[in-house]
Amino acid sequence: MTDVVRIDNLNVTFATDGGAVKAVDGVSLRVAPGEVLAIVGESGSGKTVTAKTILGLLPETAIARGAVILSSKDGSNSNDVLAVSKQKLRQLRGTDVSMVFQEPSTALNPVFTVGWQIAEGIRSHGEFTRKQARAKAIEILGRVGIPDPESRVDYYPHQFSGGQKQRVVIAMALVLDPGLIVADEPTTALDVTVQAEILDLLRRCRDEFGTAIVLITHNMGVVADLADRVVVMYEGKIVEEALAQELFSNPQHDYTKRLLGSVPHVGHGTTRASARLAAREPDWVDQAPVVVADHLEIQYPGRLGKPGFTAVDGVSFVIRSGEVLGLVGESGSGKTTIGRAMGGLTRVTGGSLTVHGHEMNGFKERAFKKVRSDIGFVFQDPASSFNPLLTIAECVAEPLVVHGRAANPRAARKRVNELLEAVQLPRTFGDRYPHELSGGQRQRASLARALALEPSLLIADEPTSALDVSVQAKVLELFAEIQAEFGFAALFISHDLAVVDILADRIAVLYKGKLVEEGTGAEVLGAPKDPYTQRLLASLPVPDPAAQALRRGELLLLRAAG
Repeated sequence: MTDVVRIDNLNVTFATDGGAVKAVDGVSLRVAPGEVLAIVGESGSGKTVTAKTILGLLPETAIARGAVILSSKDGSNSNDVLAVSKQKLRQLRGTDVSMVFQEPSTALNPVFTVGWQIAEGIRSHGEFTRKQARAKAIEILGRVGIPDPESRVDYYPHQFSGGQKQRVVIAMALVLDPGLIVADEPTTALDVTVQAEILDLLRRCRDEFGTAIVLITHNMGVVADLADRVVVMYEGKIVEEALAQELFSNPQHDYTKRLLGSVPHVGHGTTRASARLAAREPDWVDQAPVVVADHLEIQYPGRLGKPGFTAVDGVSFVIRSGEVLGLVGESGSGKTTIGRAMGGLTRVTGGSLTVHGHEMNGFKERAFKKVRSDIGFVFQDPASSFNPLLTIAECVAEPLVVHGRAANPRAARKRVNELLEAVQLPRTFGDRYPHELSGGQRQRASLARALALEPSLLIADEPTSALDVSVQAKVLELFAEIQAEFGFAALFISHDLAVVDILADRIAVLYKGKLVEEGTGAEVLGAPKDPYTQRLLASLPVPDPAAQALRRGELLLLRAAG
């Protein structure tokens, strides 16, 4: 049987101002028809560069040597991607190989309908009338599970949810029936329930379309759920290759063992939570809470005659001093809205929300300014939350300057150096710009900035979702250490139950703006009562192919039950 793609001794070097950088070093691998090959490794390991080479998508600064032999789906012809012309490459993309990008919002053009964008790819590969291309676009949207494709073919990308946009991107990849799909982190930006749906869709692509898949991911649970074979990359080289079951049950390379050891597991945080509770003072529960929500309501006003949208509906909870409350739920459940309301960034429209005794329903900005200095924020994407024109030291010093604690960034440098060392970054990193730091380093700097004013309340909104598993483990460990040292209360927002389990003293589950369950990790994750919490747990992939197959069956039963 002819391999869909065969890579022989691939070497990729990038020309930079500082000299040549070798991103891929002697990589050889093969993908059989209908096979799912997962390429895993931390950021910078060369996995995405290897995958993009298959489509000839490397930038002009890259020099690739070796061979990348791409075969058609029927095996009738093959081409070396590194040797063909640009015109031939355009013919191969879409028909022989397609790509599903990590972030569908940036992969889709916001000014064109999704039907137009799918039809554009169809028409560029053959003689199709506009009517034929539209019919094919409607058909493929239906096959990837978009409801009412006849009307939604004329929708724009912003009219779809995150999971639906990813389905549209997969439809674009499948429409010309290629033999191979390269999926680059296709579920990273999605919550666990939507992620489970996308994984089911990719599995259908393999089973119904006969498509081989090269899956690039750092999520070992996704690998266990979908992959037939796994390639582990480290510093541009393949360090291990094995069948999925063998890799998880008996990893050989030390790096693979470290990678699997970094994966958070539900239930591992119970011991930590019990230890934190035992270390607290006996009268801790009687102290005044930092945050109290009582039947909290937040509604966004409607526009153009449309009714308003209730994002948070009658939610009540308490966060005490030194306590971490984990807030979980899928996209659109109201998690971030609650976090923003606590920071005075979103208006409360009903009920009561007090932060440090200050009522947020109808608050005045001038009166709240003093309270805001006692609140720290860690955002989801540190790359976009830092000003790219400022150095890291200037970014970290910004809260000190704004609140009058320092005259200028230079005057705050001593304090900035202390903060950088507290988050385990060398003080010399303060002179670098955000783009000169890795994702994990930027998130550490973001944590340093949030701690600059020594807040008694910290709001962390999905601070690890964009990080690979080994970096995520380090950031979570650091967050736990700093929280124990500084003793601040925290709202930790995430869609990853295993991550929340590590840090949280209590967990609150949101669904469509309502609080459906609250308790300790042992109560909520060990014995969930609400059907939604049960479905959320079943949707979380575990790094064990055999166990994940059982969980997939459990999830199907829960979906069928309602």
